[in-house]
Amino acid sequence: MRISLDNPASAPGPANAYYSQVARVELPGGGALLYLSGQVADGADLATQSRGVFETIDALLKAHGATLADIINIRTYLTDIDKLDEYGAVRREFLTGTAPTSMTFEASRLFKPDALIEIEVVAAVAGPE
Repeated sequence: MRISLDNPASAPGPANAYYSQVARVELPGGGALLYLSGQVADGADLATQSRGVFETIDALLKAHGATLADIINIRTYLTDIDKLDEYGAVRREFLTGTAPTSMTFEASRLFKPDALIEIEVVAAVAGPE
């Protein structure tokens, strides 16, 4: 099994140098699992930050030959669970197919003081048929 860590130049970089954006685990048969670090984005409200996060996730996945449709698991951390519907509306704009497995948590604070949301995903990239 081969594992590579990456910060694709075609996507927004990490907030600091202490982590990688993507861990790619090569699978037998040519497929891969992509583990993305938690993503945050700037913005004045939850909807704006959510869109920014999904745009970053999309760019990170594309750099590894995947799309948002390849997401198999999503973990969302919200600083206010009462805004779940607001986040859900944005999520449905980006994840339009069969919903991945999911877990949403309320966290009192995220690593970036003004962050209202952080999302991490796992995606599966198919190998050659």
